[in-house]
Amino acid sequence: MADTIFTKIINGDIPCHRVYEDDKVLAFLDIGPLSPGHTLVIPKEPAETIDQLSDDAAAAVGRVLPRIARAVMSVTGAAGCNVLQNNGSIAHQEVQHVHFHVIPKSSPSDGLGIGWKSMELSGDVGAKLAEQIRAAL
Repeated sequence: MADTIFTKIINGDIPCHRVYEDDKVLAFLDIGPLSPGHTLVIPKEPAETIDQLSDDAAAAVGRVLPRIARAVMSVTGAAGCNVLQNNGSIAHQEVQHVHFHVIPKSSPSDGLGIGWKSMELSGDVGAKLAEQIRAAL
């Protein structure tokens, strides 16, 4: 994996506003926030996408995410938050290092806006797809 801006932040080569750090996870304020308190949570393990992340690193991030969300919402007074994670450029990932956005929302116009173009899932197609995913696990 190539060095990214997040690798440089982890290594201390680029400063950040750290809000949490342990041996496996770093959380810091986004420098281009969608709302006040927008925080990034990243594993220190180098992995471009979540499917490349080890179970151990994923568990460490999962343990920290709720704590960060609670703290961000408490400090900002937000009524809710979005937790966003993109994988691959086709999915709008801009930094090729696994990261989660915690984006507080105090009003419908704050933070992240989402368009959701849903599809229908038929019983036969759903059953076959679920079977294939179970087999891949």
